[in-house]
Amino acid sequence: MIEEEIPAALAGERLDRVVALIAECSRSEAHVLLDAGGVWVDGEPHAVGKVRLREGQVVRVDASLLPQPSAPQPDPSVVFTVVHVDEHLIVVDKPAGLVVHPGAGNPDGTLVNGLLAMFPELAEVGEMHRPGIVHRLDVGTSGLLAVARTQRAYHELVDALSNRDVGRVYRALVWGHLANSHGVIDAPIGRDHRDPQRMAVVVDGKPARTRYLVLHEFRRPTEVSTLECRLESGRTHQIRVHLSAIGHPVVGDATYGGVRSGVSSPRPFLHAARLELAHPVTREPLAFDSSLPDDLASIEASLSD
Repeated sequence: MIEEEIPAALAGERLDRVVALIAECSRSEAHVLLDAGGVWVDGEPHAVGKVRLREGQVVRVDASLLPQPSAPQPDPSVVFTVVHVDEHLIVVDKPAGLVVHPGAGNPDGTLVNGLLAMFPELAEVGEMHRPGIVHRLDVGTSGLLAVARTQRAYHELVDALSNRDVGRVYRALVWGHLANSHGVIDAPIGRDHRDPQRMAVVVDGKPARTRYLVLHEFRRPTEVSTLECRLESGRTHQIRVHLSAIGHPVVGDATYGGVRSGVSSPRPFLHAARLELAHPVTREPLAFDSSLPDDLASIEASLSD
């Protein structure tokens, strides 16, 4: 069951659009939920999608009434790199542009489809529509991702991520020079009250912490900085939102103010460069590193002091 209070940004919107937004489904699927009696507004069932909502109203959606998606199918044409594999754990290096698992608008051709072609036993691990997946990377973000190969490893990795026992370190290129060479951005993240399609730092968001370290400052062709960012939580778009919130958005990030003149990037300059974890079964300390891919490395090579 999903419950959300209508923010000012959604005041006046139709109920069917809001249901689609908070349930992360299509508008037609939202009507399926409405027809099935799976939507309540302020505790009262609603079946008419054209109703306009007011700020402060509470919408509750039973997404379990949606038709269950079919299981993803193996696709050997999906290209990615396997960095590590053993009986319980897989670590992959995801290229930019590859969606992690099937979802609205991306029914196939995802990392999961490629993983199933290589490791068919994953079909029995974790959630049916995203087998083996314990954390994600945005479609435009490249780098390291841990995948559970067994159910035991799945539960252990989910717990480790929840307890912040997995180190996830990113390389980012941001606009400007930061006032401090290192620090922690501790600010809650939730839906942007002005644009619910985006995330933002908001007072009613979920706790989020990002630790950063300035690796290098460049001055030509314009002032930008390379950062190492370490996640201490795992919110949607966390690094991108936090860096934008302090006035230093990720270069190339069109969603959060990172497209400017001087330096051009075909995607957000963000790469999951290091993954640190205890093996989910043996508890052996593991660490994996991934170099900047060519598209980002060439941008960094064009910069100078």
